Amino acid sequence: MILQRLLCFVLAFFVAVGPAFGQDPGSSPAPTPANDPSLSLDSGAVQQPQNGGPGVTLQINAGDGKQQLGTALEIALLMTVLTMAPALVMTMTCFTRIVVVLSFLKRAMSMQDLPPATITTGFALFMTIFVMRPVVSDIYDQAYVPYVENRMGWQQAADIAGKRMNKFMLAQTREEDVALILELSRTPRPATAMDTPFHVAVPAFVLSEIKTAFQMGFVLFLPFVVIDLVISSILVSMGMFSLPPVVVSTPLKLLLFILVGGWDLVVSSLAQSFNT
Repeated sequence: MILQRLLCFVLAFFVAVGPAFGQDPGSSPAPTPANDPSLSLDSGAVQQPQNGGPGVTLQINAGDGKQQLGTALEIALLMTVLTMAPALVMTMTCFTRIVVVLSFLKRAMSMQDLPPATITTGFALFMTIFVMRPVVSDIYDQAYVPYVENRMGWQQAADIAGKRMNKFMLAQTREEDVALILELSRTPRPATAMDTPFHVAVPAFVLSEIKTAFQMGFVLFLPFVVIDLVISSILVSMGMFSLPPVVVSTPLKLLLFILVGGWDLVVSSLAQSFNT
């Protein structure tokens, strides 16, 4: 992870200073406001250094007194966020509950390899996109668009996006899980639920998601365990000790799952279990 962030920073550095290195040494330097009357500070032009050497701009003047992040720093931050994207998806969205429930379903049906792990993970990812669409739309409309249009700074946009994610996570989190993380972190109890710090809401949300997924997995296991018990009892009464019960029970589990429309029930239950 450290190597990836280092490579991202080096890439952002060369993107920022690449044009300066590519300049012909014999060419004349760019005119400055001191020797070119066509350029002035009042027109909004940025004064260049006298030596014309390469450098990285961390912030620029937007012309109305507001400060914006420089291009190099924006690229570095973007690449850092991209490297952390898998962790963000797994811990701050509904991906955890969906993928754990699908794993329980595969084990309950005695088919650990079917569907393949890549299929279930991909399905869980697109289910996550489907469930998180209202949250992403709110963040896009309330934070990203105003920031791009220079109607708010990046600090305010990040604060709005964080509060919207906090609202989604706290809507799925149990109060006892939040209280546990508050106690472990020795953080004072907030006045309202929306005032819960972000570093407390994320682990409490993940803990609550795992609990909910295990509860749903237990409910999924029950009918298949009954089938296993019945098949095992029948085989023992017939004296077929050498025949593994799973050989007979697996086709019956598949038949039962298909007849009741199991996939539709699982998907609809997962989608309706979230409050966005």
